[in-house]
Amino acid sequence: MSDNDEQPTRTRKPLGLKRAVDAGEVKQTFSHGRTNKVAVEVKRRRKLLKPGEAAPVEEAAPAPAPAPVPAPAPAPTPKPVAKKAPVSNETAQERVARLQREAEEDRLRSAEEARRRDEEAKARAIDEEKQRAEANREAEVSGEVEVEPAPPAPAPVEESAAVVEDAPVVAEDEATPTPAARRFTPVARPEPKRPEKKKKEQKPAGKIEDDRRRSGKLTVNRALNEDEGARARSLAALKRAREKERRMQGGGSRKQREKQYRDVVVPEAITVQELAKRMGEKGADLVKALFNMDMMVTVNQTIDQDTAELLVEEFGHTIQRVSDSDVDIKATTDQDPEETLRPRPPVVTIMGHVDHGKTSLLDALRGTDVVKGEAGGITQHIGSYQVTTKDKQVITFLDTPGHAAFTEMRARGANVTDIVVLVVAADDGIMPQTIEAIKHTKAAGVPMIVAINKIDKPEANAQKIRERLLEHEVVVEAMSGDVQDVEISAKKKTNLDGLLEKIALQAELLELKARPDRPAEATVIEAQLDKGRGPVATVIVTRGTLKLGDNFVVGAESGKVRAIVNDQGKQIKEAGPSMPVEVLGLGGVPGAGEQLAVVENEQRAREVAAYRREKATEKRTALAPTNFDAMFSSMKNDVVEFPVLVKADVQGSAEAIVTALHALSNDLIKVRVLLSGVGAITESDVTLAAASKAPIIGFNVRPNPKARALVARDRVETKYFDVIYHLTEEIAKEMAGELGPEKIEHVVGRAEVKQVFPAGKRDKAAGLLVIEGAIRKGLHARLTREDVIVSKTIIQSLRRFKDDVDEVRTGLECGVVLEDTNDIKPGDTLEVFEVEERERVL
Repeated sequence: MSDNDEQPTRTRKPLGLKRAVDAGEVKQTFSHGRTNKVAVEVKRRRKLLKPGEAAPVEEAAPAPAPAPVPAPAPAPTPKPVAKKAPVSNETAQERVARLQREAEEDRLRSAEEARRRDEEAKARAIDEEKQRAEANREAEVSGEVEVEPAPPAPAPVEESAAVVEDAPVVAEDEATPTPAARRFTPVARPEPKRPEKKKKEQKPAGKIEDDRRRSGKLTVNRALNEDEGARARSLAALKRAREKERRMQGGGSRKQREKQYRDVVVPEAITVQELAKRMGEKGADLVKALFNMDMMVTVNQTIDQDTAELLVEEFGHTIQRVSDSDVDIKATTDQDPEETLRPRPPVVTIMGHVDHGKTSLLDALRGTDVVKGEAGGITQHIGSYQVTTKDKQVITFLDTPGHAAFTEMRARGANVTDIVVLVVAADDGIMPQTIEAIKHTKAAGVPMIVAINKIDKPEANAQKIRERLLEHEVVVEAMSGDVQDVEISAKKKTNLDGLLEKIALQAELLELKARPDRPAEATVIEAQLDKGRGPVATVIVTRGTLKLGDNFVVGAESGKVRAIVNDQGKQIKEAGPSMPVEVLGLGGVPGAGEQLAVVENEQRAREVAAYRREKATEKRTALAPTNFDAMFSSMKNDVVEFPVLVKADVQGSAEAIVTALHALSNDLIKVRVLLSGVGAITESDVTLAAASKAPIIGFNVRPNPKARALVARDRVETKYFDVIYHLTEEIAKEMAGELGPEKIEHVVGRAEVKQVFPAGKRDKAAGLLVIEGAIRKGLHARLTREDVIVSKTIIQSLRRFKDDVDEVRTGLECGVVLEDTNDIKPGDTLEVFEVEERERVL
């Protein structure tokens, strides 16, 4: 459509610019009487047509239609001439409202036609189905059944909601004539084939116009875009609408939500606020209920479990009582189902007396040389290794110390083992630690194999060892018993295969199995504080599989597995049952012998560790029950305390040193261990030692540079050792020096007081008759009366007749003057003795 539509006689269009927009003015009204006129332009939208398709004819607003304009010169494809809209005074808002109304009419009309066509198609399909059924029945009756294939069902006609702006909607069925433009008549919306939705209420044109007038500032985009003519709803309005819809769905705004009753977990002590959260109630309501019970509390105060139970029952909930001990992991061992168990390697512990060849035997089995790296040539740590035999069987070995101080290590080794190999030197016989190892084995209830070592020596006597074992109820198979024995030589590697065969036979009889696909459980064999790696624990997995990233708790420490290192120093990703590994990632150094348990998350591990630390602190700081006797005895007790600080390289060595030091205590002096730890000597250790005037004992550790400077500045005594019996000998000498030399009294003579004479202004002289031994001048003397000591003094002067003498023997009379005493009466007894000082030995 162009401006030359009014001159139909022209055959060629004049040159010029097409007018693509209609101009107009919009008057805006603001508050306080302010107005503004805005010039707006309505741009016609370009219609894209398919090749050969006729352009749609625009419909004018409801007004008298002008006469049709004659078409231009004939063309192959005549185009219908659109009607020119009459000049109208309607505003842009009214025009938009009108176009929307017309589009809604077209959409409803198309929907009605589509519904009608769908119904007609369904009716035709039903009639055809009936006719086919009737024909089939007639054919069956006549005996000639001819089944016709059913025609495909007519495709459903989709409802078209597309609205073409400024143009009527063209239906898919071309045979249906396009109805003439008519005024808007409300038509019921057809029922869709999907869940019902609320029908959008059609607003009258006047109301739409009012909404548009109140919609705020009019922009060019808003005026030109007919689809977005209405202003978008604000976020607050959307929230209000959704909240209203939620209330309506919930049964109305006035309907209260139904109260939920819960099972409330209540510990032994809980704050009011925490209890309110668990109950789902307001804290103020609980405080009000407590006020009614005559309890003036706030939400932050703690109440006991009984009071919490009253509150829970008053609000209609159910209480579930728990105690603090429920947080801890129970030590009960649950039995795994039989079908989940898999064979596992045996754990074998090497036990015996010191220097009987235990570590040498392990070196011979492993093909290594651990003995060379040990201080003093003795084992002072517990080691764990895995050995693969010739027939591809894996055996886990534990090497325990043989020194007397490492009793706890040997006991730990016996408790985590399946089989004990008792190593006895054929040239040495049964020794104290051999007897102790037998007792530990019997207490643990594990089978024993006796390995008689050093059989290559000429003085070896294996039969004597077997006979000596009978004294301790160990009967070997050679003497009709049930304990296996084997003669070996670790140095010459003699008969080692026989030992491995006996271990494999014993393990096969035990039928050792464990479940690998469960959270891991392990036992700490040794723990230490490494300078580069931090706390490190050597563990043996008892069941389950320990994996990287597992959260665990061991004793009072928690952690997460950062790395797993096997006995060869290689990092692995997981460790199965009976496998000895080093675990990195602990929060602190655990105690040796503690149980490691994998838990579900880090929070649970921290919770259990915190509870165990709290209980350990309570146990350490708890006061022992006392009475008057204990109180008075402690007041009279003049035992000398010897304070020390102990730092060792591993936890087991620290325990052994503390035990050995306590064994040195006696009635005169007692060792007081101020601190026992693992790792290097730090500044805090030096500060504590300086304040307590205690020596620092370092076992295989040294101070760091800052601690070394503090030691030099404060002159703290620091002793370093690498062999435990050197340490005990040195500390015993220190304790003896603290007490001083030992004083021993030797009685020289006894005399009886016959008469007392005055000697000078103050002193008195005693006439004595020597009845035993001799009386010497300057010696110590005790004056007793009826066997009760009156005074302890020294003989100041000794005379016989009028001459000063040094000694008076038995049967002679003499006179003495005692120092610092005049309480002498006839009949008293004077005992003279001399004191000998000796070096004290503990």
